[in-house]
Amino acid sequence: LYTAALPGEEVSLSDGERRLLRELAGRVARLAAEPRQEQMRRLWLRHNRLEPTRPLIICDPENGWNEIIRAEDLLCTSRLARHWEMVLRKELFWGERMLDDRPIEAVFPIGYTAAASGYGVEERYLPNSPGGSYSWVPALERRADLDRLRPPRIQVDHETTSRTLELAREVFAGLLSVRLRGVWWWSLGLTYDLVLLRGMQQVMLDMIDSPSFVHELMAFLMEAASSKLDFLEASGLLSLNNDCYLPPGGFGHTEELPAEGFAGQVRTADLWGFAESQETVGISPEMFAVFIFPYQKRLLERFGLASYGCCEPLERRWEVIRDLPRLRKVSVSAFADAAKMAGQLQDRYCCCWKPHPADLAVPVMNQEAVRAKLRRTLHVTRGCRVEVLMQDNHTIGGNPQNVIDWVRIAREEAERAAP
Repeated sequence: LYTAALPGEEVSLSDGERRLLRELAGRVARLAAEPRQEQMRRLWLRHNRLEPTRPLIICDPENGWNEIIRAEDLLCTSRLARHWEMVLRKELFWGERMLDDRPIEAVFPIGYTAAASGYGVEERYLPNSPGGSYSWVPALERRADLDRLRPPRIQVDHETTSRTLELAREVFAGLLSVRLRGVWWWSLGLTYDLVLLRGMQQVMLDMIDSPSFVHELMAFLMEAASSKLDFLEASGLLSLNNDCYLPPGGFGHTEELPAEGFAGQVRTADLWGFAESQETVGISPEMFAVFIFPYQKRLLERFGLASYGCCEPLERRWEVIRDLPRLRKVSVSAFADAAKMAGQLQDRYCCCWKPHPADLAVPVMNQEAVRAKLRRTLHVTRGCRVEVLMQDNHTIGGNPQNVIDWVRIAREEAERAAP
């Protein structure tokens, strides 16, 4: 999304922006050619095959990037060029200073310029503070409002997409391979849309007072998502994700995808699929199994491999979730019981453990406490196929050194825990 032009945007760069972007791209290309990057790719291949490796380490500062590469640090002036500059500078920080297990690639992805309609109804947001919490007025007040729902439609601006792609190829020629990459969803979990449409509290009441209403709404959301997948597949708009970062974390390098019969046009069967249901963390496993999981499973069955979970703890739902076909990666969030999850996952799934990001949200990180937490969890997950994923950071305390030090400590503890 960061590399796509906006509808109607002028797709052009100044001579100075071109020179700067080529300079940054050249540094990225040199990093990508280092032997270390190929070692990282092979390590992810082994890990995703469920072979024993040391725990793999990934750190994505997320909103903390704005404290590492500040707006005033960017030298380009146009919107598109500033986004491209930010993408390249992040790659350089990863490969030159952070030094986690993220392979640096000599690739610059360009996203599609596209717009998607909603469901035909709109919720209203009521923010409490800029960048802070908010509430909303749900769009569906009564069961009769179901008749107002329409499946979303995607409209691709092929002209702007093509011009952006050609501009990137011109700017990065001889340095980076420019690829068109469609990323059309984050999660196929459905429940985020469910609670936006109906309201968090009301959804939980509906499960008791009007269970058939919940099933009707979930069936509609599932069919809408399935229709979207059908459209993207038939239109040739899907892109392979077996060599890039995936939710719930880590990289998707695998020789199992694309699937047998792949002839160039990507199908859902050639992809990793992902779902979660953070919004329903307050319901019982039994209710999750009745109201949520069957609809998620129908979608994820289409994919060649599957990953599941985000911030919600999964140990109480594991007996339900484990029924997903071709499930490979499972989130072990900061709120999960890591020891219980380790006993459930063992060496049969990738254990995507996410330490609490609050450890980095201070001006001076407590390195001894960070090391103790890492060592304790890597001990209880010994024998699992572990990824350690520092993410969900809203701030890093204004101190970029925090992420550098966290990665260094995590790598030291990963080597200590290696089989």
